[in-house]
Amino acid sequence: MITPRSAVSSPTLLLAVGLLLAGCGPAIVKPAYQMPHALIVPVNARVGLVLDNELRAYRHEETRGGTNWQVELGATTAKMWEDMLKTSFTEVRVFNSLDEAIAGSGNLQILAQPRIEQFSFATDKETVGGHWAATIRYRLGVFSPAGQPVDSLTLTGYGNSFDDGGAKSSLDHAAVAAMRDTSAKFLVQLPRQPIAARLASGQVIDVPTAPMLTADVIEAVPINPPQGVRPAP
Repeated sequence: MITPRSAVSSPTLLLAVGLLLAGCGPAIVKPAYQMPHALIVPVNARVGLVLDNELRAYRHEETRGGTNWQVELGATTAKMWEDMLKTSFTEVRVFNSLDEAIAGSGNLQILAQPRIEQFSFATDKETVGGHWAATIRYRLGVFSPAGQPVDSLTLTGYGNSFDDGGAKSSLDHAAVAAMRDTSAKFLVQLPRQPIAARLASGQVIDVPTAPMLTADVIEAVPINPPQGVRPAP
């Protein structure tokens, strides 16, 4: 009896197709950032931090050069902001929404809610130096304990990487460098802000008559300083 050719080849064909489809999946990048210990004196203040589902689930999706990228920043960003505020203030309570924070504000002096406004990146084929680069723009909204908008601060982190571990590893390290840059800017800028002095004096922050947050210029912190400029071959 002759076995039909299709009966023999179908399982092999299906397996090959399955493997091919599996290889066409998105390139998923999940930066894991651990903020270094900062040698700063925290402001003596009681702060509510809002880390909502929109922030925790943030994902950047983009097709670049035939590759579908998924950069999952939400969980890492939430941890970064929690670490930064707990380093900057003596008492920080975390809430899942602004409404929850307003309802449970108690004796808090202020509420803060970070968001990712933009994430962008460039590959080694798109930069002059042949490195990967990432930019993350954050906005920190500041509210009174009653939920009234007080002010906001925009922070932009820049990062680059000459990593040789492949495209995903390079973008991962560039994104981590951008987070590190953001942390450095926030920790250095916060004590200079007018709002820090008011919090330290024990005031409950209400709608101000003058800006309480200003942006200073702080240079970006590259992830690979010795490789910032590669020597000519």
